Amino acid sequence: MPFDTLQYTTHNVSRNSRTVIPNKTASKYVERVERTEIIVSNRPAQPADAELELIAQSQQGDRRAFGELVRLNREGVINVVYRMCGNVNLAEDAAQEAFVRAWKHLPNYRPRSSFRNWVYRIATNVALDALRRERETMDIDVLPLTTSDEGPEAAVEEAERGEQVRRAVLALPPASRAVLTLREYEGFSYREIADTLDIPIGTVMSRLNYARSKLRQTLAPYLEAL
Repeated sequence: MPFDTLQYTTHNVSRNSRTVIPNKTASKYVERVERTEIIVSNRPAQPADAELELIAQSQQGDRRAFGELVRLNREGVINVVYRMCGNVNLAEDAAQEAFVRAWKHLPNYRPRSSFRNWVYRIATNVALDALRRERETMDIDVLPLTTSDEGPEAAVEEAERGEQVRRAVLALPPASRAVLTLREYEGFSYREIADTLDIPIGTVMSRLNYARSKLRQTLAPYLEAL
């Protein structure tokens, strides 16, 4: 089934797009990722009634209803994949492939958790497969940078700090990068990450701890130079 029948429009990632990686300073980012959670919820996020209605209509073949699900989740899917891989084209391709697969497997989908979590899982798997095929080649040189209103010098310093953080994140193994992206950028709980990636909570915690440790190690020399 041609995917254009679902009225999917690719969302371009540009310098002015909301999908750019937040340009945090290295010190603030490390401070954030060092935080630990005391309470881990075992309850996955439940889909809202409006979402359940759209899912039911989509499962009956309503392309307009599915198009609305795409519209509501498209930007988030592209965000997740882009932050994982740093490659605009891969993010767009993975997002489109994720929604194609979601439409194909929708009759078998049982909304025990949110549609977002389900389609994020599909998109993450697509991205990880693509990264393995491409040997984790990152399009670092074309990563967008946010601008600063504090003058040229401040903008340059901010861009440099953001570049250090981005390179550190992109240097992580894909599996750890996926967990870190969902936790730090998307604000997922441990249970939501486990549900999205189909891994145990213990694995989520170990991968997240590894990612945070590697970031501290990688960014330490840069922080000392500040």
